[in-house]
Amino acid sequence: MSDPRFRGVIPPTVTPLTEERELDKESFARSLNRMLDAGVHGLFVLGSTSEVVFSTDARRREILETAVEVANGRVPVLAGIIDMQTERMIEHARDAQAIGVDGIVATAPFYALGGEAEIEANFRYIRDAVDLPLFAYDIPVCVHKKLSIDLLMRLGREGVLTGVKDSSGDDVNFRFLLEENKAAGNPLNILTGHEVVVDGAYMGGADGSVPGLANVAPRPYVEQWDAAQAGDWKRVAELQDELAHLMRIVMVPKGVQGFAAGVGAFKAAMKELGVIASNQMPRPVKALEGENVEAIRGVLASCGLL
Repeated sequence: MSDPRFRGVIPPTVTPLTEERELDKESFARSLNRMLDAGVHGLFVLGSTSEVVFSTDARRREILETAVEVANGRVPVLAGIIDMQTERMIEHARDAQAIGVDGIVATAPFYALGGEAEIEANFRYIRDAVDLPLFAYDIPVCVHKKLSIDLLMRLGREGVLTGVKDSSGDDVNFRFLLEENKAAGNPLNILTGHEVVVDGAYMGGADGSVPGLANVAPRPYVEQWDAAQAGDWKRVAELQDELAHLMRIVMVPKGVQGFAAGVGAFKAAMKELGVIASNQMPRPVKALEGENVEAIRGVLASCGLL
């Protein structure tokens, strides 16, 4: 059966930086506590939203140590161990275990690309090396491989994987994964990583969501989860409509794309809301400014957040 610790809203945390690009621990703690006070059910640290691939090993440890200290056992903390190959991921996993996280999250290896046999072996090696719940992070846009349902279910039934964080953008495949998992007795915790289709994921039986937008607006996602648990699907849909409108903060910036537009918009919005002190980005990404920030302010205002 799925692990009850990893259900509900588990935001992938934004990593605030100072203007000098050091970790802004004060802003980070304020952001984490804001989400915890809103009732989120866990924290996913060092995912894509957390700038994991922009961070040195020392920065990764600093981010994790701060998050575990702030969480203080109130909710489970999942740590991304994302890297190019297995040995590096195992090193990160051991560091995360020593810091005291509750679970780890790994992608397929990237750069030296392999097939499904190598991807499967990667997850098995990590699980053998570290006695922590292991989630597979399905994000083919970044690692150039889609994790198959057969692979995920095989590793779930065998206890290698505890769950899946799905950021594939393939909602048809996601629905089939939910069906296969249910038929097998729910060995996996299945979480959607897409902010604007959480309602459909819950209707299909997903165990929770990992919405980056919850860094900006955590309470609506918690309310949506509560409504889903109560079977109030009308309210689930209403909240999803509101959140979909707010998610337009990532669409209004001009002249930027990818991480600069997505996480850049989250940071700009959080700064405008007084959650973090700066919307500084990691090199070589430039922080949003000028008309792009004004456009984000416009979306926030239209959602009643300013």
